[in-house]
Amino acid sequence: MSIHEDEVIGRAYDARLMRRLLTYLAPYRPQVAVAIGAILAHALLELVPPYLTKVVIDRYIPTGDLSGLGLIAVIFLLTLCGSFAFEYLQTATMQTIGQRIMFDLRMHIHGRLNRLDLRFYDRNPVGRLMTRVTTDVDALNELFTSGVVPVIGDVFTLVGIMAVLVWMDWRLAVVAFSVLPLIVLITQWFRRNVRESYRTVRAWIARINAYLQERITGMSTVHLFRREARDFAAFDEINRQHRDANLQSIFFYAVFYPAIELVSALASALIIWVGGGWVIQETLTLGSLVAFLLYAQRFFRPISDMSEKFNVLQGAMASSERIFTLLDTPIEVASPLRPATPAGPGAIAFEHVTFAYVEGEPVLRDVSFRVEPGERVAFVGATGAGKTTIVNLLLRFYDVRQGRITIDGVDIRDMDLARLRATIGLVLQDVHLFSGTIAGNVRLGNEAITDREVRAAIEAVHANVFVDRLPQGLGTAVAERGATLSVGQKQLLSFARALAFNRPILILDEATSSVDTETELLIRDALKVIMRGRTTLAIAHRLSTIQGMDRILVLHKGQLRESGTHQALLAARGIYHRLYQLQFQSDPARPTLIENPARA
Repeated sequence: MSIHEDEVIGRAYDARLMRRLLTYLAPYRPQVAVAIGAILAHALLELVPPYLTKVVIDRYIPTGDLSGLGLIAVIFLLTLCGSFAFEYLQTATMQTIGQRIMFDLRMHIHGRLNRLDLRFYDRNPVGRLMTRVTTDVDALNELFTSGVVPVIGDVFTLVGIMAVLVWMDWRLAVVAFSVLPLIVLITQWFRRNVRESYRTVRAWIARINAYLQERITGMSTVHLFRREARDFAAFDEINRQHRDANLQSIFFYAVFYPAIELVSALASALIIWVGGGWVIQETLTLGSLVAFLLYAQRFFRPISDMSEKFNVLQGAMASSERIFTLLDTPIEVASPLRPATPAGPGAIAFEHVTFAYVEGEPVLRDVSFRVEPGERVAFVGATGAGKTTIVNLLLRFYDVRQGRITIDGVDIRDMDLARLRATIGLVLQDVHLFSGTIAGNVRLGNEAITDREVRAAIEAVHANVFVDRLPQGLGTAVAERGATLSVGQKQLLSFARALAFNRPILILDEATSSVDTETELLIRDALKVIMRGRTTLAIAHRLSTIQGMDRILVLHKGQLRESGTHQALLAARGIYHRLYQLQFQSDPARPTLIENPARA
């Protein structure tokens, strides 16, 4: 993976991106106006103290006017207090605006992530997406709080100081400005180098996030295959590169700021040398010379500040490009503007469906079948035959490119997406539990499901066998991904979840392939309960679990090759018969979980 693959190589300033960023300021126009007013007032007050110093030295000290000195001291104090008040106002206002914009932007990104289809997540590592929501949004916050608005104050301060210097003595102003070409050269060198350094740092941050997310999620595999030392070495290399990139940027900062100070000192030396001579010749007052020195020191401070803000701007442009690329990612799977609603009992049909995750490599080839309401249909086949793809397409995790899928004759692409998925209950082999409680993982935030219904679902699938032994029962805390529960326990909770939501169509995707024999006996009764009165599509590698289904569809290399009951398919002595022989020769005593509907 290239170090810059996650970075934007573009201009340091992009007017198109900046206009779009500024739209996030639009809801806070009054607060921004207050901040700008405070910034300008603060910048104006910053021009006052050096001139007051000139007045004191030239007018009141030579004449010994104590009352005049007292007046100037009061004005000086009021100026400092006003400067403090305005700086506090603009800082507090911009920080508040920045936090609100961060909130809005993160909600916008999170909403987009919730709507993007699974194909997008197939192409983008989770760690990289986490960087978008966290680090990149933080970079934009820095732009709004210390970049785009405060730079107005820096520009105003520069223009104001230049105007005052020219007004006081244009000849000495020319002397002070003579060092500006050096400032331009140093600033250009800094910007050019720190831009590349900044981009490298950001790229390595993204690499660290992606690497840690992947390794921490798969820590059990790391331990199992004793990859600790190898993964530590790999992370050490990534972390070392990140450190070295930061050290390189530190070098540029370490050179830039002292260089600016050196040029500032050079300007002060020139002012003292030339202006001091004019003071001796009495063509310039001592107060004017001192004021020039004070203004010169203040003149170079905004220049260094704006150079620093260039770095903020550069980071914000790169972050905004990445964020807007995410926000502009087209949503391929969405509800139509005028959704259709099936009027029938819920018959499912695949009509000549061809589908490929990767262009040119079809997983399903011209697959057609129909599932009647209340019918229980199983899908079997070798790994990669396309069984799980059928589930993904029916739920519209992906959209078909050829053919169509209908419910009661209505193409599912013409249905409201939320309504479609609200009719389907899904039980997966790899159950995902969220941090929270047992009850919370059954109802998944649906407050319409009462505690009594949660309890009934738990008991119906026999999950109460282990739930009642937990310290707080249904209120027991569940760790991230259900790490404190066994695979069988998580599977039973997934059955309880499907039962609690009470949806007319049930999909079982390898739902019993990862459980022990004792748990299978519990699941046998649970299956009877949750399938009763529901259209059921079951995907299984264990043929023993689907022998009593109404119909079995056999997939082979993406094609539907056989269809029939268990006995009929065995009698045909085809693909199903071979799969059955392979499984039951090695394990002839497997129990049959799903019994004949008539006996169930």
